[in-house]
Amino acid sequence: MRKMVLYDTTLRDGTQAEGISLTVNDKLRIVKKLDDLGIDYIEGGWPGSNPKDMEFFIRAKRLKLKHAKITAFGSTRRARTKPSQDMNIKALLKSGCSVCTVFGKSWDLHVKDILKVSLNENLDMISDTISYLKSRKIKVFFDAEHFFDGYKYNPDYANKALQAAQDAGAEAIILCDTNGGMLTCELADVVLQVKPRINVSLGIHCHNDSEMAVANSVAAVMAGCDHIQGTINGYGERCGNANLCSIIPSLQVKLGIKCLSSAKLKELTEVSYYVAEACNMKQLDTQAFVGSSAFAHKGGVHVNAVLKKPQSYEHIEPQIVGNKRRILISELSGKSTLLTKARELHIGLRKNSDHTIKILKLLQDMEYQGYHFEAAEASFELLLNRQMKKHKKFFELEGFRVINEKDEDGCLYSEARIKVRVKKKIKHTVCEGQGPIDALDGALRESLVGFYPKLADMHLSDFKVRVLDEKAGTAAKVRVLIQSQDSEKSWWTIGVSENIIEAGWQALVDSVEYKLLKG
Repeated sequence: MRKMVLYDTTLRDGTQAEGISLTVNDKLRIVKKLDDLGIDYIEGGWPGSNPKDMEFFIRAKRLKLKHAKITAFGSTRRARTKPSQDMNIKALLKSGCSVCTVFGKSWDLHVKDILKVSLNENLDMISDTISYLKSRKIKVFFDAEHFFDGYKYNPDYANKALQAAQDAGAEAIILCDTNGGMLTCELADVVLQVKPRINVSLGIHCHNDSEMAVANSVAAVMAGCDHIQGTINGYGERCGNANLCSIIPSLQVKLGIKCLSSAKLKELTEVSYYVAEACNMKQLDTQAFVGSSAFAHKGGVHVNAVLKKPQSYEHIEPQIVGNKRRILISELSGKSTLLTKARELHIGLRKNSDHTIKILKLLQDMEYQGYHFEAAEASFELLLNRQMKKHKKFFELEGFRVINEKDEDGCLYSEARIKVRVKKKIKHTVCEGQGPIDALDGALRESLVGFYPKLADMHLSDFKVRVLDEKAGTAAKVRVLIQSQDSEKSWWTIGVSENIIEAGWQALVDSVEYKLLKG
């Protein structure tokens, strides 16, 4: 089986994405995760560019990696400067890495108009830098920056840049679509033309400005590249880099080109989420292969088919990449969807029973009113239990009042007074909060915790409000989604009403009752 070299640049190129800023500790944690996954090379950063990256390389030397090698990234020497005197190259050596990736210009436009040096001087900069690093026992990869644009406008010079790197001893030459503007058919044709000229490893590095980074990377491999660069989740500057979470399974599952062991491929989804969390980025639900919606089925016809024959609506088995199939509940749901979800929850429903028909009609009506049960599966489970007469009432509301006040110092606070009946006893509680729902949450749980101590382990972690019909103005219905969590899990509940406090109360009650139901 053909083997692919995987080169991850999340810690360098990925951190150039808007909204991402990693601490040194974050970077070290990601290195260990990528090493465990089986990535071959992990680009740690540009040691000559900032103190944080240099600290990373110092601390990374202490890591005991099982597989990966950490690489340092930098540029060719400056014009009219010897490599031994160039501060960036000194920083590459100081990083202590046995592998360095050096980028150089391969587009004559950049040479003449950006660097403002002669074409021959640029070739010398490439050659001198690589030769010097090689003399210091460093393995060198050469990133031919803007290669495809350069090849389009001046193929002879772009090839000379590659030749200079190869003659100087580069052990891999990486063709870069730095602007991300290449179409797949164009890029593959260029790789096919370049491949016969290169007698070392040939790599590909694509950006996603035309939404083609993954397709271009796969096409480059099919055209002869054996070294592929990208980032986890496609993080990177502008529109991002080629997404390794899509490239790896595309190559391995679809084309039979080995990237990871089968066992490690099953960890891909978990690694995707881990890196998203470390980068403080919300994981994209619709991300191919690893997103939570990648194998989610909503339409009744689709669900019916996928339950009979998964490949009818799934291009691979989700377990291969560590993901899972999800059946969603909505107004589009048919009996098959409802019965499948009921089985998952260990609730007995029969296909043509009155209960099933009644619940399906109720779901469709509630979704029409604005409920969204695919986003609030805890509320859906409670709804099923209530309709099947299996729901236990843990308390009854006698009434509540919420007061919002702003004092003379401009501080706004909410106070909730609540009266509930619990086990034939009346409990009257007052609580302040940052807002009306926070105050109600505090008052309700304070009323109940003496009867149900497990509620002390629970708290609200997210709160979302959406206006369902903005044209109705202040009379519009609102949907409130509440996420709650305890020490082991989290769950979402929902409420819908023209009154935001009532909608929040509905979601809040479901949240508490779900916790009490599950323990």
